[in-house]
Amino acid sequence: MATKTRTKALIRARSREATRSGKTRPAEAGRRSPEPSACERCGAVFRRRVWRHRRPTSHAVLARARWVVCPACAQAQSATYMGRVRIVGDGIGAHEATIRSRIANVAARATATQPERRVVSVEWDGDVLEVLTTSQKLAHRIVHELKKLFGGRATYAWSEDGSLFATWMPARRRRAVAA
Repeated sequence: MATKTRTKALIRARSREATRSGKTRPAEAGRRSPEPSACERCGAVFRRRVWRHRRPTSHAVLARARWVVCPACAQAQSATYMGRVRIVGDGIGAHEATIRSRIANVAARATATQPERRVVSVEWDGDVLEVLTTSQKLAHRIVHELKKLFGGRATYAWSEDGSLFATWMPARRRRAVAA
C-alpha cells in the first residue's frame, strides 16, 4: 500500500478551505482569460495562469493568442481601485515634483514584474494629493517609499473588501529658536 505524501501545495490548499471566497480583487472577479492571451492596450501576455509584461514571447504563441483587455487595463479604465493613498501635509506642494517622480518610479518597477499593479490616478483633492492604485500592495509600497525618502508618519487601514486606505504625512521641521 502506497503512502500518500503531503506536498506543500496540498497543505496550503487545505489550510484555506474555510476562508471566505468573496474577498477577490476586481481584476479576479470575472472569468479567467483563455491561454495564451495578449492585452491589446499594454501588451501584457497571459500564459501559465499569470500576466507578464515585457517578457520575450515567441511568434508561435503570439500567433495563436487571443487579443483581450487585461484585468489591470480594465480596472484602470473603470477607475476601480483597491489601494488609496492620501498624502497630507503643509510642505507637499514644495516637493510635488519629487513625490510624483517617486510614485512613477515605484509604479514602473511594480508594473515590470506584475502588470496587474498600476496607478489609476494621481490628483489633487483640495490640499491633499490622492493616489489610486489597482492593488493594495502598490499603495503600501508607495507610502513605504515616501516614508523612506522624506521620513514622516504612515498609517494603514484595510477595509472588509480587502482594499487599503493609506495616509502619509511628512515629518514636521523644527524651527530654530533664536536666542
